[in-house]
Amino acid sequence: MSGSRPLGRANQRHSGLGQQPKVLLALVLLFCGAMVARLTWLQLLEGARYRELADENRIRLVPRSPIRGRLLDRQGRVLASSKLSYNLYLQPRLLSDGNWPGLRDSLSQLLNLPKQDLDQRRRQGVGTDGYRITLATDLKPEQVLRFREQARSFEAAQVDVDVLRHYPYGTLAAHVLGYTQPITEKEFKTLADQGYEIRDRIGRIGVEAAYEPHLRGKWGGQMLEVNAMGEVQRSLGDKPSQAGKDLLLTLDLDLQLAAEKALEDKPGGAVVALDPRNGAIRAMASRPAFDPNFFSKLFTTQKEYDKLFASSSKPLLSRAMNAYDPGSTWKPVTSMAGMESGKFLPDVRLKTAACITYGGHCFPDHNGVGFGTIGYEDALRFSSNTFFYQVGVGVGSKALYEAAIKLGFDARTGIEIGYEESKGLVGHQAWAAKGRGWAEAGTTPWIPEDMASASIGQSVVQITPLQLARAYAVFANGGFLVTPHLADGAIDWTSSLRRIKVDIKPSTLATIRRGLRKVVQDGTGSGLNLPNFPQVAGKTGTAEDSTGGSDHAWFACFAPYQSAEIVVVAFAQNTPGGGSVHALPMARQVLQAWNRTRSS
Repeated sequence: MSGSRPLGRANQRHSGLGQQPKVLLALVLLFCGAMVARLTWLQLLEGARYRELADENRIRLVPRSPIRGRLLDRQGRVLASSKLSYNLYLQPRLLSDGNWPGLRDSLSQLLNLPKQDLDQRRRQGVGTDGYRITLATDLKPEQVLRFREQARSFEAAQVDVDVLRHYPYGTLAAHVLGYTQPITEKEFKTLADQGYEIRDRIGRIGVEAAYEPHLRGKWGGQMLEVNAMGEVQRSLGDKPSQAGKDLLLTLDLDLQLAAEKALEDKPGGAVVALDPRNGAIRAMASRPAFDPNFFSKLFTTQKEYDKLFASSSKPLLSRAMNAYDPGSTWKPVTSMAGMESGKFLPDVRLKTAACITYGGHCFPDHNGVGFGTIGYEDALRFSSNTFFYQVGVGVGSKALYEAAIKLGFDARTGIEIGYEESKGLVGHQAWAAKGRGWAEAGTTPWIPEDMASASIGQSVVQITPLQLARAYAVFANGGFLVTPHLADGAIDWTSSLRRIKVDIKPSTLATIRRGLRKVVQDGTGSGLNLPNFPQVAGKTGTAEDSTGGSDHAWFACFAPYQSAEIVVVAFAQNTPGGGSVHALPMARQVLQAWNRTRSS
């Protein structure tokens, strides 16, 4: 018995109870270490992210849209601004389908809105902001007041204010000013980094698009603290939105109004007026036109969109920057090619005829008999076709194309909204050899008939009214190719980069200028011999429409003759009867408005 161990100690050894405190301590230390590590990870490494998530649950940002900068004419008169629109919205997440009829009936009675319209708008679904439905737009002040008096009764409905683009003159200069539209989801993915919101609007065409960064401004907002129920507890701060900058345009409202009026009775056409000294555009009108306010509406049906975009009259197409056959307004270009080539000098005299045959086709003079033996000045005055056939065919397509390029044709003008501009076409031998843009190379050679047509601005020549105004500015300003523009900004538009000296002989320039003056003195443009009016030089044009329509009417001019301040190009699309009958009176209206403004 004396050699045996105590029973209690033996049992303790075999049961392992002696190790229990150590195991428990180890487990406690392990769990504590894990908790410390987790807290360290949460606090130090992921603290910022979780604080941000918590704030997102606790803080709501109510955005405040910026006011877009205004578009002003050169005298500061407003052409585009912003206006407030009060609109009725529905938040569908706060309303069950069963409760909709009751809310609809109450809103209909209170605001005098047709029930069927409210139902239709609700079926349209949420708008671009992704969380609410537009039930009614542009509410009247009394409707807004009645709603706000009973707003507590309409938890799921709200009246909110939106800032919309507004064009006070409607269709005036629509193609120049452009319009704004909500950004698309695809655009938002790119523009979000630039501060755009999903509810933002962006300039689509015209000046609105070209000067988007200048006009748009920056969003602001109010930070609100909310509880778990979404109820506002307090305001945490306010960040005002930053308005966009106003943009002073080169347009003159008086001239623009005159240009628009000149087009009223025409099926289509354009008027361009610019300052030949620096390229500043004073007026640019196109018909048919559209009302840019259409795109400011918060709710537009597909039928309304289709009516505008699918219209056969193409009201969204700017005729001022689309290309057409120029007819006789092109003859100064042929004159330049003849003189600059050295083959038909300024004092040349050619015998005109009833018609001249090229390639088996007899090309006629417009009077049917010719004008005898004449020089450049009288050829321009009478607009003799057979004179210019001889000059054009005599110098060839290369010389004519070179003259055209010097005057800015077959290229975009450099205007800020040039992404909407056609570069036109000046056909020539190399172009024909390559397939004319629609055939295989070598299958459409340049033929004598092409050269004859090109000499008088037909068939293989298509230019825009804006290009023609730029070219006539060269004759008006003493030989400089200017850059048309719609806003001066801080740019020197008379620098050598934007006002390029044209390689043209003084004798060539002087001859063309005298010829254009004779057109108005006692030629086809005599309708501009007005009493107490500055001397005008210009050229009429009647052009066959190479697409098969009726003739176009043109008139291009500048004034005063000795020291030009304005160039005007008038174009009446598919308006048969001649440039002196239709286009010249259009230009006269703009020139009269210009003369009134310079005299006042």
